[in-house]
Amino acid sequence: MLNIFELQKELVAAALPSGLETRQAEVIKKHASRYCDEVYTDAVGNLICHIKGPGKKLMLVAHMDVIGFMVNYIDERGFVRFVPVGGVRPALSVGCPVVFENGVYGCVQPDEKAKIGTASLNKAEMHNMYIDIGAKDKTEAEKLVSVGMCATFCAQPMLVAGGNMMTPYADNLTSCAALLSAMSDIRYPVNDLYCVFSVQEEVGCRGAKMAANAIKPYMGIAVDLTLTGDSPAELDKERMAVKLGAGPAVKIRDSSAICDKPVVEHLRACAEREGIAYQDEVLLAGGTDTSAMQRSYEGVLSGCVSIPGRNIHSPGEIINLSDAENAAKLLMHAAMTEI
Repeated sequence: MLNIFELQKELVAAALPSGLETRQAEVIKKHASRYCDEVYTDAVGNLICHIKGPGKKLMLVAHMDVIGFMVNYIDERGFVRFVPVGGVRPALSVGCPVVFENGVYGCVQPDEKAKIGTASLNKAEMHNMYIDIGAKDKTEAEKLVSVGMCATFCAQPMLVAGGNMMTPYADNLTSCAALLSAMSDIRYPVNDLYCVFSVQEEVGCRGAKMAANAIKPYMGIAVDLTLTGDSPAELDKERMAVKLGAGPAVKIRDSSAICDKPVVEHLRACAEREGIAYQDEVLLAGGTDTSAMQRSYEGVLSGCVSIPGRNIHSPGEIINLSDAENAAKLLMHAAMTEI
């Protein structure tokens, strides 16, 4: 299997937000082309990797886009106003270093209107925030960045306690790494496999639906992050059974989809046969490419393998590396088992 941590470092260094996925696509293509019969990119930018097999079409999908910030205005003092790309969480972005697609650095700050202190941090709103790039005025700032340019969190993957990794964009680059790792171990599949690294999931699960419309798979399995219920962030009224280090989760439902029973049973059976510890997941809020596949063309039997994660949509997401490695093993065995 491939090294998840090393792949994460490569992917984070290349990451750009939804609609600008070409850099991470090139990194993924470099690795994926070793394991596929054909690799191609469709009109919207999905990277599609075909591993030919004699059976039914099985689509495995991990979205490769990430959340970020897009410039919408530069004021006279050189401060950069922005709109979110995807589900950026304002309170978790205050003070975060960012890097623009051209390599310019900045830092997200609240303006006076936000009045952000300990008691009001969660009331932060994007229209009361800006990115300071150090420019002295608008003229200098416009030489560095422009309206429409995007930025991402500027942080590096790190190993932390408990066999865990802290990183920006575990959602969903760690899932891309897990799918690549699964692909590296697939030999003579009985299913006709399409491994898709999709675009624009963070802004509406757009890419996966287009890919599924074209591929027309019999079954689809997404791989994505899920929330956990093992930290102080859990509320009494919003409890989840999922925790770090207990294995990948087999999704049963989320806000966008109720997973099809044949897919849930297929994943559970593969995990139990191979001795892979897994968890059952009922995600309280949020959706994945599962729903995009399920609703495509005439409908696709759809499910999801989830990697448990804390602090999702922040620069310091935390996942357990063994969960990601076992997610890769489960995907590989699911791909190698007749559907």
